[in-house]
Amino acid sequence: MKIHILAIGKCKHGSPEEMLIKEYQKRMSWDLVIKEKDNDVQEKEAEFLLKNIPVGAKVVVLDERGENMKSLDFAKKIGDWQMSGISDICFLIGGADGHLDKVRERADLLLAFGKLTMPHMLIRAVLTEQIYRAQTILNNHPYHRQ
Repeated sequence: MKIHILAIGKCKHGSPEEMLIKEYQKRMSWDLVIKEKDNDVQEKEAEFLLKNIPVGAKVVVLDERGENMKSLDFAKKIGDWQMSGISDICFLIGGADGHLDKVRERADLLLAFGKLTMPHMLIRAVLTEQIYRAQTILNNHPYHRQ
C-alpha cells in the first residue's frame, strides 16, 4: 500500500509536527509520500492537488463538511479498498480557505476530524497517526484499544 499526502503549506523543518509525522512514518510498513505546495490562490492550490493524484488512487479529501469516522471505521474503509486491489490512497489537505468544489467532487471519501478548527500542520500529524493506527488495526496489532 502506498499512501500519498498532498498538502498546501510547508511543514517547518524540525517542528514538533514534523517530528510526529516522521515518527509515525518510520513505524509504518506502508510507503508514505508527502508532497507540499506553498499557499497560493485557491485555484492554483486545487490544480496542484488534482494534478498530483496518482492514477487509480482512492482520494480522501479532508474537509470540515466531511464524515466523522471512528478509527475502526477508517481502518475498515482502507482495508476494504486494499482488499479490492487498490494500492494507492491519496489524502488532500487544502489551504486556509479550504477546498474548491471541484476538489471535493473528486473525493471517494470526504473526511473530517471533528468540528474543531486546527492548524493544517497539526492535522497532518493527526492524519499520519490515524493512518498508522489503521494499519495496526488491520494487522491486529495491540496499538489500538477499544
